[in-house]
Amino acid sequence: MELKKLLIEGSKEIGLEIDDKKVEQIFLYKDILLEWNEKMNLTAITDDKEVIIKHFLDSISCIKMEQLKNQGSIIDVGTGAGFPGIPLKIIYPELKLTLLDSLQKRINFLKEVCEKLELKEVEFIHGRAEDYGQDQNHRSKYDYAVARAVAPLNVLVEYCLPFVKTGGYFICQKGPSLDEEILDAKKAIEVLGGKIVDKKAVQLPFSDIIHHILVIEKTREISTKYPRKAGKPSKNPIK
Repeated sequence: MELKKLLIEGSKEIGLEIDDKKVEQIFLYKDILLEWNEKMNLTAITDDKEVIIKHFLDSISCIKMEQLKNQGSIIDVGTGAGFPGIPLKIIYPELKLTLLDSLQKRINFLKEVCEKLELKEVEFIHGRAEDYGQDQNHRSKYDYAVARAVAPLNVLVEYCLPFVKTGGYFICQKGPSLDEEILDAKKAIEVLGGKIVDKKAVQLPFSDIIHHILVIEKTREISTKYPRKAGKPSKNPIK
């Protein structure tokens, strides 16, 4: 199937009609990604069709969660090559997007992508989630936090929930072992003021891959001892 059709039909399957401008932006993003990938490791997926399915359609699938609206502020924690944050910004341009990553080279890449795609209201943070989750400019400031394939759930909630306002949501993309991860993360979710409010299995269009999306609502403010110092959450997850 022709790539453009793959993106348009795949988006429809997810429940989204995308216009020509958005298609153009996604294809430009893909080209910049693959060009930069020759100089630095951004993605192991380099086949055009696979990039559309496993990066773009996968990122866009977050819109299946009714908690995610087309406006508000969103932080993508450990964004890497910009997924799912930048595709969501393309689909919902009114979202105010913050991209957080610990590697300066990736931040440079993300800046170039957003500049060439002419995306407005995007902030870039070079740093670690544990440090910025304690920063008063970012703590409890976002309507949404998103993360994809960053860490096990019991670690990820400590990275992400501190950024979310009370009444906001952490939308987390996970693989097949989500149910086990939820059991391991029960205590962490509770300690960090979270409550699971939604969970969906999503089959990626034109593939047999099934991913899971979990939505955790932040129900209250949390102790200032969280997130703990850099490296602590991954070494000693809350149990």
